[in-house]
Amino acid sequence: MLTVVLAGLRGRWASFVGGFTALALGVGLVTVMGLGLSATVGAESRAPVRFADSPVVVQGQDRLAVEVRRGPGTAVTTAPLDRPQPVDAELLRELRARWTVRTSGTTADGGPDAVGVDGPANQVRALVTRLTGDRNRVLTGPERRAVDPEAARDARALVTLNALLGTAGGVTAFVSVFVVASTFAFSVALRRREYGLLRTAGATPGQVRRLLLAEATAVGALASAAGCLLGAWGAPRLARALVDGGIAPPWFTITASEASWPYHAAFWTGLTVAVAGALAASRRAGRIGPTAALREADVDTDALPRGRALCGAALLLGGLALLAWTYATDPAELLKRKTYTTLPMPLITGVALLAPALVRPLARAVRLPERLTGAMRLTGATGMLVRENSAAAVRRTAAVAAPVLVTVALAGTLLGAAGTVGAARAAESARQPAGAPTSLFVRDGAEALVKYGARAVSGGGTAGGAAPGGLDDRSIVVTEEFERHRVGDTVEIWRADGSGPVRLRVAGVLPRGAGGNEPLVTPANAPGALEQEGSGPAGGSSQTRLGLVLVLGIALLYTVIALANTLLMATSARGPELASLRLAGATRAQILRVVAYESLLATALGAVLGLAVCALCLGALGAGLAALGAPVSPDLPWTALGAAGAVCATVAAAGAVLPAWRLTR
Repeated sequence: MLTVVLAGLRGRWASFVGGFTALALGVGLVTVMGLGLSATVGAESRAPVRFADSPVVVQGQDRLAVEVRRGPGTAVTTAPLDRPQPVDAELLRELRARWTVRTSGTTADGGPDAVGVDGPANQVRALVTRLTGDRNRVLTGPERRAVDPEAARDARALVTLNALLGTAGGVTAFVSVFVVASTFAFSVALRRREYGLLRTAGATPGQVRRLLLAEATAVGALASAAGCLLGAWGAPRLARALVDGGIAPPWFTITASEASWPYHAAFWTGLTVAVAGALAASRRAGRIGPTAALREADVDTDALPRGRALCGAALLLGGLALLAWTYATDPAELLKRKTYTTLPMPLITGVALLAPALVRPLARAVRLPERLTGAMRLTGATGMLVRENSAAAVRRTAAVAAPVLVTVALAGTLLGAAGTVGAARAAESARQPAGAPTSLFVRDGAEALVKYGARAVSGGGTAGGAAPGGLDDRSIVVTEEFERHRVGDTVEIWRADGSGPVRLRVAGVLPRGAGGNEPLVTPANAPGALEQEGSGPAGGSSQTRLGLVLVLGIALLYTVIALANTLLMATSARGPELASLRLAGATRAQILRVVAYESLLATALGAVLGLAVCALCLGALGAGLAALGAPVSPDLPWTALGAAGAVCATVAAAGAVLPAWRLTR
């Protein structure tokens, strides 16, 4: 068995290059993501800067504490204030009377929000507790970094970075499994005669399956090892790119020796993916009979086995049901990045599995306009040959269309959803009266404290005329997210500085919307807000888009590998067919046009299927926005889709023409 496996790898090395490259790249990316996640965990314990020379730091009130009901008793829940309040004046006098106190910066109220104290931590803590209770905090060790000016910004950046790395890792795993499984499945289809000869020579179905799995294990182990080395090389460079893009803090770095677990996780994941991707193909290989050695026709009569059809249908119907259920139960969930990143996955996989059944009728339905066919020098006979070849060789056509489907669907759904949600929020924000950003806190039911972003607007300002009589210091305009959101209701709030509670009458109600609608209060209920005059959409959209572009770049790179590998394998196996065309009188240029147009047709079919998935997902998102009362303006990223399509078409045409040119010399 080992001798046969090694001989097969040597003799068919070209057919394994694509799978090896895709798997090595996937393992490398998983390694990079793991090293990045490890670096973000270590970054949380960075040394303090602002009070690096003080062993103890006393911070003013930075959290609102409210008593809530928990089961039969009560508990205290907290939420962070927008900015810390000054250290209590009496406490500050006592600290200065006993120890050396360092100050750095002041709050809007003129007092320091934190001070460094050169005193024993236990004595400082006892004094703070006696004079202020839990209003002021005592920080020691790495906790002192909490008062650094950039600490909150860095914390937000690390959260964004973790989400990006997790999303990129998930997409990498999804696309790598998809590409590797497709590569092995198509390889089995091309090697039917070889497996038939093995069966004729006496090989059992189990031996054929074990042969294929052994090949996959060997390729997987080598590719995973190469991927770990690639990840160690790429991790520091990714860190620099994230810093330059404003996603990661300026000090963020990733080293190849960050931790060992990412290498173990990536290697064994890669090996598992290789074996799992070959498993389904090995079952089909085991069912090939000795008579397959006699086959010469390139017509696929069993391109969609029952198991694949059932699995594809289940995933497609399950994805549609999940979309419908999410829309019916909580339309706002459709607007979240985690949701619109993951919901397309079962739809994409389902359509890709059913592709052999979809591409044949689509290919035969293609009728190009006469003006276009003339420009392409596509005669009636040539056009018919392209259509019939594409429809007959379903496995080849589907294998080319599937990676294009993945790229187009991911680009359209991810960038389209992010753009649509961002545009809806910006439109909502623009419709609100200009004001200063602030926050307010509301008890949600009896068990939770919720922090809302809000706006401080001048008295009498309303949103769209929602509040009869206008807005004053004793009223508030709320959104439908509030538990009490009927005009005339009374809402209990705490202000941005933690003061309260204050009872305000609901003067108007805004739709829940896409997140751009915010509660409105007057400046009297927004202490400190006037320092930040102005309005504008929430930040972070450019970083989100940059992160999605990074994720889609990964998918496009995989697509290029899959297309090149599939077409090089498929066209190289068409030597007898192309020779027959030459004997029938076709010129070399005509044959090259045929194989090029076949690849372009398969690419176009993949793009059509990908756009169909986009339409389903963005249609559900648009319905969700409408249900929430948000402006609906679907934003399909035609530039990105066009660029991805152009790259796919170029690679597909080159991957088909180059081996055909060699075979027809």
